[in-house]
Amino acid sequence: MSGSAGRQDAPGAWLAQSPKPGRIAAYLGLAVLGALVGVAGSLVQGAWFPGGLVLALLATTGLFYGSLRATGTQLGVLAPAVGWLLAIVLLSIGRPEGDGVFSAGVGPLVFMLGGMALAVMCATMSRPARPGGGSGRLGK
Repeated sequence: MSGSAGRQDAPGAWLAQSPKPGRIAAYLGLAVLGALVGVAGSLVQGAWFPGGLVLALLATTGLFYGSLRATGTQLGVLAPAVGWLLAIVLLSIGRPEGDGVFSAGVGPLVFMLGGMALAVMCATMSRPARPGGGSGRLGK
């Protein structure tokens, strides 16, 4: 086994490589998509409670799990989660006049905490096996 091939298969080897423009664009696109799902979820969960809350959490789950499957990395879940979290935090702050997207109640709290829990669950799921990959054990 050559030294360079062993380093590329090691966990965290991507940190030593220069980032590829396509991968950066994909992660930025996922962050924007996360922000859009956060805005849509914020509006839907408040408009059609409790069905809107369930729909918003299902959309959030689909985004996080889909990005994990598409990229195969935890960073693929982190990118839309950051966009999603930034969007809902900015919407929850409101304006000086007192207007805000989130109403008072349990629904917005469940949406925020539930979405964050879903992001953590998707990020810690086992990743799919790579095609043509070995057993996954080091040194074998």
